[in-house]
Amino acid sequence: MDDDFSELRHEFEAADGSFLIGLRSRLEWDRAAFSRLEQAMRAACSRCQGQDLLERWMADGFHYVSRFVRDWTSHPNFPRPEPLSYHHDCLERLDDLADWFFHGSHNYQDPHVWRDL
Repeated sequence: MDDDFSELRHEFEAADGSFLIGLRSRLEWDRAAFSRLEQAMRAACSRCQGQDLLERWMADGFHYVSRFVRDWTSHPNFPRPEPLSYHHDCLERLDDLADWFFHGSHNYQDPHVWRDL
């Protein structure tokens, strides 16, 4: 199963080129890297939906990302991406994905199309 989640693990471990490493070390919001993170999280939610047991590394990652990104980028001097509505939408998406992961279903009526950010 780990091979199916290699991109997610890469992102959650803040490996080179990941969204988190750029955010944390360079104070950079990389849109392409955020997109990779968001898509990996969404794919994991879809694959894990309905499972009773979740791997701890994934649970830790979903919990951490949903909180850290909001907290880290809330500092007034953080160079948030423009427009501000994009930043807000990204934070909301991370919250939605964490809810989906932990609750086993998302908050939207099916069929739901996740729009690209």
